[in-house]
Amino acid sequence: MEDRIRLFVGCDPNDCDLEQMMVLEYSARKHCSLPIDIEWMRLSRDPSSFWHADPERGLGWRTQAWATPFSGFRWGVPAFCGYQGRGIYLDTDMLVLCDLAELWRMPFGAGKVLSGKGRKASWRFCVTVWDCAAARAHLPPIESLRAEPDAHQRMMRYFTGHPELIEPMHSDYNNIDGERTPLDDIRILHYSDMGTQFSHKYAFPRLEREGREHWFDGRVLPHPRADLAGLFDTCYREALSAGYALDSYRAPQPFGDVMKATQRDYAGNHRTRKRSFWSRLGLGGSAD
Repeated sequence: MEDRIRLFVGCDPNDCDLEQMMVLEYSARKHCSLPIDIEWMRLSRDPSSFWHADPERGLGWRTQAWATPFSGFRWGVPAFCGYQGRGIYLDTDMLVLCDLAELWRMPFGAGKVLSGKGRKASWRFCVTVWDCAAARAHLPPIESLRAEPDAHQRMMRYFTGHPELIEPMHSDYNNIDGERTPLDDIRILHYSDMGTQFSHKYAFPRLEREGREHWFDGRVLPHPRADLAGLFDTCYREALSAGYALDSYRAPQPFGDVMKATQRDYAGNHRTRKRSFWSRLGLGGSAD
């Protein structure tokens, strides 16, 4: 096993997620016993970038069916790694409270391709450890992943339909909005409800001052877990005190308009909101 963790983080290309990026990196490095190399996965206008997209000409990554500006990038990790070794994928809206070496070194059973949270026909891959070599036989060529607008949904269905390829991991490595779990037992907090994310109170005013808008176009609400909100605020302040700076996470050049699904009717999840009619039908609540 390599002694450096390759961490891939899906994030927005227009500087909307700076606060999340800073808190994720600070919390990951704070608790990790191994060095970490981070690849910020964000759309780029640069044709030489692995994450290149030119929506006006229909080139590169086709994002129009994605819920976030990075939803489909997780399937590109093995190709980025040359189908060698391991890679860890995280959404950017995460706070790491464990040593990522635990995930990096987690044992995989025979025939397993990636780790996931779930069981039977319900799986989440917003925290994923990839066996990049094993993945090659199960992923389309990277050119197809980029070119197919529905490739993200197709790959979700493929792996969900083949649970024998998935190495189950402990639920608290992808703890969704608290899950009634005591704070001290959470390993990676995924503040997944896009409407209640702790970073909004920092990002929205900052973007307004900059004359820009956030990519999330749904309703913003308070998170019901004050202890988790307080933890984010503490990590945010600690990161700044430790010398981290929001400006260091800015994209070399903002991408511009992102083609993606609207979240105006986003219903959140049952951990953060009272169960609505839509959530009882199983609609809304996941950025996957």
